[in-house]
Amino acid sequence: MISRYTREKMGQHWSLQAQYGRWLKVELAQAEVLSREGVIPPEAYQTLSQRAAFDAAEIDRIEQSVGHDVIAFLTNVSEKVGPAARYLHFGMTSSDLLDTAFALALTEALDMILEGLDELMSVLKSKAMRYKNLAGVGRSHGVHAEPTVFGLKFTLWYAEMLRNRRRLKEAQTAISIGKFSGAVGTFAYLTPEIEAKICQKLGLKPAPVSTQIIQRDRHAEYFSALAILAGSIEKIALEIRHLQRTEVLEVEEPFSSEQKGSSAMPHKKNPIGSENLTGLSRMIRAYAQAALENIALWHERDISHSSVERIIAPDSTILIDFMLNRLTTILKDLVVHEDRVHENLKKSYGLIHSQRVLLALVQKGVLRQKAYEWVQRNAMLAWKQEAPFLDYLMKDKDIREALTETELRGCFDMAPYLKHVDTIYHRVFKETGC
Repeated sequence: MISRYTREKMGQHWSLQAQYGRWLKVELAQAEVLSREGVIPPEAYQTLSQRAAFDAAEIDRIEQSVGHDVIAFLTNVSEKVGPAARYLHFGMTSSDLLDTAFALALTEALDMILEGLDELMSVLKSKAMRYKNLAGVGRSHGVHAEPTVFGLKFTLWYAEMLRNRRRLKEAQTAISIGKFSGAVGTFAYLTPEIEAKICQKLGLKPAPVSTQIIQRDRHAEYFSALAILAGSIEKIALEIRHLQRTEVLEVEEPFSSEQKGSSAMPHKKNPIGSENLTGLSRMIRAYAQAALENIALWHERDISHSSVERIIAPDSTILIDFMLNRLTTILKDLVVHEDRVHENLKKSYGLIHSQRVLLALVQKGVLRQKAYEWVQRNAMLAWKQEAPFLDYLMKDKDIREALTETELRGCFDMAPYLKHVDTIYHRVFKETGC
């Protein structure tokens, strides 16, 4: 496994211990600003900052009685602080605390996800460079289309992950929002200026307008960005699965010496990692749908979004962190059968050059539709007889009247298909001499 793998770290990030730690961070940040603004006594903040602590097990015990997690938390902290605790949570509503702390949690989780994405992109770039000169067949509809280079697969994926990174950063900005505007967002007890100062201390920006909550379109953007990333991961996993099919066998997932592929068939080496990623991406998309459903709430707030977010926030981020690591591990040690890539390029009897023959005829003055008919009839014969396409073209009277043998053979030259690869690489990686 890769050293940075943080499944445990991401799991701990969503533990109750970590959650209460973020709550306390928000409460103390608010108290500090209020003391500086003269709203609460400075000595009260000093006491809070020195004594404020919590016990997760005790909070759970209190919550069983009061039926409210924030009140249970505040009760537990207050017991440790003493009289100064009356200034804890001053002028706040529960959602001021919950939504601001939730913003911190989502922002920090995305930092870990971005770290994993950067590692994946590093591997993709390395593979793109390694297979830059490996000619292979491109496929459309699963059928041989025209020649390409194998490295362009990784280049394409790198470019897509670059877009995912931009989307994630934009979503991180959108979610890095706090609020201290009270029960319906009107600042009945605190002020917008105080809110801005508390948010600044926490590394957040204040919501320009809010109700009792931060509006959930921001969260929907966040989880949608994760869903798009999951879709890109699935896209790569699906390509690996197709390329590992016995009939293709251009790549194989890493397979350790002690690994077993099937309980019944000892010969099997299955793309189980990629299949796993394909399945998990469905879950991330489902969580994004749930986040979209959370946008519409009753009036200034209802609680229907809360239960959803308690599931989708940890699950989505933990899964994406896992998926990024699994894909990076697969790609890092991916087995590429270069000889098979070359063999598969030849399996369609040269039919992959049909468009070049078509265009050569057009350039000689043949009407496109007529040229298409001439090329197609020979292509179908070559496919049916499993014989070289060029042989049939050479025998076609109509085609030979338009093209010489040298011109026909030139249509089967690989160089024109690959001459712009350097330009594509440069556009993606922005490095001279790629």
